[in-house]
Amino acid sequence: MIIHPIKAFADNYIWCIQEETKAVVVDPGTANDVLDFLEEKQLRLAAILLTHKHEDHTGGVLEIMARHPECQIYGPKETETLANHVVEEGDTFNLLGHPIQVFETAGHTHGHISFLMGDSLFCGDALFSAGCGRVFTGDYEAQYETLQKFKRLDEDIHIYPGHEYTETNLRFAYDTQPDNEKISNALKKVRDLREKGEPTLPTTISREKEINLFLRAEKLEDFIELRNARDDF
Repeated sequence: MIIHPIKAFADNYIWCIQEETKAVVVDPGTANDVLDFLEEKQLRLAAILLTHKHEDHTGGVLEIMARHPECQIYGPKETETLANHVVEEGDTFNLLGHPIQVFETAGHTHGHISFLMGDSLFCGDALFSAGCGRVFTGDYEAQYETLQKFKRLDEDIHIYPGHEYTETNLRFAYDTQPDNEKISNALKKVRDLREKGEPTLPTTISREKEINLFLRAEKLEDFIELRNARDDF
C-alpha cells in the first residue's frame, strides 16, 4: 500500500491510497487535481472517504463521481447527500483488501469521523501535526475527548491530516513554550522541509505526544485556554 499526497488549494492534502492499480481518495475538496493524478498513475478509483462536511473536503466529489460512477463513498451522516455508505463509530469495512475502522472524532464538526486503515489514520481536521482543528461547533468537550481517543491509539500509527499547518502550529507551540527543546528542534526541521517544498506529513502518535500541546493538555480547561490562544495567534 502506497499513500500519496495530492496538494489542493493553499494548504489542503487529498490523500490517495494506492494498492496496485486501484485507489481510494480521502477528502477530495477539488476534482481536477484528483482526476489528473488518477489518470497519470493509471489508477481505478474504488472509493472515496469523507471525514466531515466542509466544502474544502467534499467539493470535488460530484465531479469525480461523474467520471467514476462505480466509486463507493463512505462518510458520516453529515455527508449523507454525497455518501452512499453512511458510517459511524465502531463500523468496520474493507477496501483494497484492508479493514478500515471508523472513529467518531467530533469537535471540529458535530459529525466528524476518522478512518484507521492498518497503521494509517486519516483524521481530516480533527488532529494536525502540533495542533487540532478549530472547534466550530463550540463543543470543546467533544474535541477534548477526541484528542483523548487519539492518545489511546498505538504510538506507531501514522497520522494523515487534511492540511499543511505544521509550521504555524509549531510557531504557536514555540511561542507558548520557548524553552521546550523538542518543539524548537521540530520547528527547525519543519522549516527546512517547507523551504524545500516538501510535506511535513505524515506524523505519528508518538511524535505528537511530544510536540502537540493540544494532545498534551491534561485538563479540559487547559485545552480550551490553548485553543482560544491558537485561534488568536
